[in-house]
Amino acid sequence: MNKSVRPSAAEIRQARQENPKTRERDLALNLGISEAELVAAHCGDNVTRIAPNVAEILRGLEAVGEVMALTRNESAVHEKIGLYDKVIPGEHTVLTLGEQIDLRIFPHVWKHGFAVEKRDGEEIRRSLQFFDAAGEAVHKVHLRPASDVKAFEALVAAHTSPDQSQTLTVEEIAGEGAEKSSATVDELRDKWSKMTDVHQFFGILRSLKLSRREAMRMVGQDYAWSLDERAVGAMMEGAAATGLPIMCFVGNRGCIQIHSGPIASIKPMGPWLNVLDDTFHLHLRTDHIREVWGVRKPTKDGHVTSIEAYDSDGHMIIQFFGQRHEGEGELKAWRELVDGLSRVAAQSAA
Repeated sequence: MNKSVRPSAAEIRQARQENPKTRERDLALNLGISEAELVAAHCGDNVTRIAPNVAEILRGLEAVGEVMALTRNESAVHEKIGLYDKVIPGEHTVLTLGEQIDLRIFPHVWKHGFAVEKRDGEEIRRSLQFFDAAGEAVHKVHLRPASDVKAFEALVAAHTSPDQSQTLTVEEIAGEGAEKSSATVDELRDKWSKMTDVHQFFGILRSLKLSRREAMRMVGQDYAWSLDERAVGAMMEGAAATGLPIMCFVGNRGCIQIHSGPIASIKPMGPWLNVLDDTFHLHLRTDHIREVWGVRKPTKDGHVTSIEAYDSDGHMIIQFFGQRHEGEGELKAWRELVDGLSRVAAQSAA
């Protein structure tokens, strides 16, 4: 973006007034700015800039009670209703392990934070919104009718930033390096076969300088096989029909949000495939899916099977597992459901 032609804060607010029904993400795109810049332009009006003190804010949210947690990427929106509890801080990763709200957070990515009040008729909608250095949303927290507004206001007051300016500087975030891996199929298969925990997979990719999708294409169909693009919808319908509990992961650079449990109400709407359950909402752009993979990884508890969907740029949109706990084997019904999905010709290595 050419910063010299960026609209001023006053122009951004004027555009917001002229387009009251347009979603923030879409309005920011139309204006050629980031969503964080759109929000910042309203500081002092209905927006308060807060310091992104990730662990402290997440711990403070427990007192607010029931809220809705939202994490999204370009192609999927994941919403969970519940409490922020069981927050485990860490230098590189912060976890929330609540019954409903289950997050893996990378706090170094959270650069900008805001408390937002949005009037809708007589109703005031309150939220916390967090963004990365490029101004892209990493996580949002929306209050619900049962939320404790006084506890929310106290939390905002405790973390209000001295900087309440209506502009912010966004940074270009470097993409993944284009360095060509020299890893061989045998090297990948050797490391893959020796996994004892699915979390070791990222280290394997890093050591071999491979992307996830490159690894899928290389490793062989006993470990990764290409599925029909409609496989995600077919799996969701199958899980809903049988009550099979699953795990659904949607993430971005700064946060991964997880649903664990059954899904029930699946509603297609145009290109969107939606789950509209009591405490879990998912909105998935199926037209963005370009590759779907069934993946099998060894663990000390036996093989674990997942489904991964990728967009045209090779970015993972969404990932599914059968629900399981550490030390437990995988559900037989989940394996059978995945094994029954339509396969397509193997993708070549790239």
